[in-house]
Amino acid sequence: QVQLVESGGGLVQAGGSLTLSCAASGRTFSRYTMGWFRQAPGKERAFVAGISWRGGSTHYADSVKGRFTISRDNAKNTVYLQLNSLKPEDTAVYYCAARDSELIGTWGSRYDYWGQGTQVTVSS
Repeated sequence: QVQLVESGGGLVQAGGSLTLSCAASGRTFSRYTMGWFRQAPGKERAFVAGISWRGGSTHYADSVKGRFTISRDNAKNTVYLQLNSLKPEDTAVYYCAARDSELIGTWGSRYDYWGQGTQVTVSS
């Protein structure tokens, strides 16, 4: 079992920045590929970014490429998502997820563990 707890969400103006954190506990964090997903009101959950278990590979949704950065610190059992140049359409609940695989997946169904989410609201 892996427990995931997100933090760092909040209200920010368009163009601003936030850093989300996801702290993991339980089984060995470094063996898991990590992903961030988001769900806006009335929309399906969508992939945002993923990072392989050693951090050597990353993948981003086209909508956030160049604005968001995913990183991880295996010594701290934490994965981060840096959100820059935020837009109102980035407003959503952001979830981190863990996958027992070396491959980054963009389908939520491929992930084994989920956090409870953190709200990001971007005002125009």
